[in-house]
Amino acid sequence: MTQIKKEDISQEVFDLYDDYAHNRLDRRGFMQKLSLYAVGGLTVPALMSFLMPDYKNNIQVKADDPRLESGYITYQSPNGGGNIKALLSKPKDAKGKLGGIVVVHENRGLNPYIEDVARRAAVAGFISIAPDALTPLGGYPGSDDAGREMQSKRNSGEMLQNFIDAFNYLKNHKDCNGKVGVVGFCYGGGVANSMAVRLPDLAAAVPFYGAQPPAADVPKIQAPLLLHYASLDTRITGGWPAYEEALKANHKKYQAYIYENANHGFHNDTTPRYDKTAAELAWKRTIDFFKEHLS
Repeated sequence: MTQIKKEDISQEVFDLYDDYAHNRLDRRGFMQKLSLYAVGGLTVPALMSFLMPDYKNNIQVKADDPRLESGYITYQSPNGGGNIKALLSKPKDAKGKLGGIVVVHENRGLNPYIEDVARRAAVAGFISIAPDALTPLGGYPGSDDAGREMQSKRNSGEMLQNFIDAFNYLKNHKDCNGKVGVVGFCYGGGVANSMAVRLPDLAAAVPFYGAQPPAADVPKIQAPLLLHYASLDTRITGGWPAYEEALKANHKKYQAYIYENANHGFHNDTTPRYDKTAAELAWKRTIDFFKEHLS
């Protein structure tokens, strides 16, 4: 079988995957369009297999990591569908109260990658909560395709409320110092921006390639922002200039980085869109930013 390398795949294939991953293309349409690129020994199944996430072999901080106390809890979200399941993680040897981080998943529920990110935040010295907004429908189903389908059925306002209620849960947690930030990826990046609009007491927000809020909402933002974008992600990065203009006009505190030759999803180390250099730099900047604003 041909060993596929990221460098052998054209950008059009990654763009097709982006359309598929964001429900602009169904599976059948995706496979049909992918067949145009199945040349020179490549088959459609091989391309599909290459593009799909590999959770089993790409977890950085495992669920039983001895440095952490990490496990599932439920918290109340009365206007967001009821009790919501979440992964709560903190360092085992923590001295005193910790800054809190809400980790917001992509458009497919609380999958293993996002749980891993939440544990990474805890290893870095924070108490993190990673909610599963699919809880009212039974929770992340074990497959991203099914997760995307489920998440598309949820009310977007109720889902946002799930993450706002997670913020309040963490802010009042006995092990939290009351300073809580948010980091979100893809759909979660949009939620991070929305939480910055909705929560005047949010201590910091870090959207990774997240949809921008309307310019009219920017004056409500109080939290400092750290924004990560990918240069090849024209769909989301295209909205950045107008957002930056609104942030500047309203004298908001922000830092923004556009990572060259990186795709949407570049932080997700379970898919071939992962860019190790960009991901590690963006994560270091994220942790440094949280240390500055949540301590």
